[in-house]
Amino acid sequence: MEELAVRNNVANKSEIKQYIVIRINNEFFGIDIMNVDSIVKIQQITRVPKSQDYFIGVINLRGEIVPVMSLRKRFGVEEVPDDSATRIIILKLDQNLVGIKVDMVRDVVALEETDIEKNNIVTENNGQMFIKAVGKHDDELISILGLHSVVIDREQA
Repeated sequence: MEELAVRNNVANKSEIKQYIVIRINNEFFGIDIMNVDSIVKIQQITRVPKSQDYFIGVINLRGEIVPVMSLRKRFGVEEVPDDSATRIIILKLDQNLVGIKVDMVRDVVALEETDIEKNNIVTENNGQMFIKAVGKHDDELISILGLHSVVIDREQA
């Protein structure tokens, strides 16, 4: 009987994932921590001619050249000057590094699968096409980014 209770308890526990919560404009988004290599302060970004406007250039990160994109530009939100909270999140996607510039990194939250709902709405306003799910943490909703759709330009793919 005790074995059955233990087995049911394990079955009822859902998988917990951690997300880095970032701010773009006045909205909060979650990035799966498993895709994050590092977080660095804003630094000199070297512009690359003839690239998409949301790719703002490259940085030298520990001797490796890493492309950097602005999530504000990618989401169609007006750029603002960088400040002390601006960060570049270095993502590792398919063995490649790419940086995304964000307004702020707030914290890390743990969400259970039961707290996450897949996004079935396909719109292209203010980054909606990049949201793969919505998570609920305390009384707050956090839009979870589908990083491949953020980084890869569908028109170029």
